[in-house]
Amino acid sequence: MTSVVRTVTFDARDPYELAGFWLKVLRAERPDDDLPGEQYAAVNTPEVKLLFEQNNDEKAVKNRLHLDLQPDTTRDAEVDWLLTLGATIAVDRREPDGTGWVVMHDPEGNEFCVLRSAAERAATS
Repeated sequence: MTSVVRTVTFDARDPYELAGFWLKVLRAERPDDDLPGEQYAAVNTPEVKLLFEQNNDEKAVKNRLHLDLQPDTTRDAEVDWLLTLGATIAVDRREPDGTGWVVMHDPEGNEFCVLRSAAERAATS
């Protein structure tokens, strides 16, 4: 028997708003049945479904699970764009030789990483 990951679920103080951030990041359309004030909001892409569930508990520790994003543009351009959407840089692990990644926080403090693009990785292989 084999299982597949169907959904990655996040606790969120405001599911609709946080899903809105991730919809922009993943360049996806909001589902017609997602409305402000509801307990759940979703981001559907061909690769993964993210579900944001209402939870008012404060985030207390570092995430034990996070997303790694590989942009279709350069890593640095993606980081700059994500900053305009409301993300913040938590830890900058970019190296002088162009390798490395950036650890960021979404607007509710969830960690995620921005990796180099496939083209950038190929150029340094």
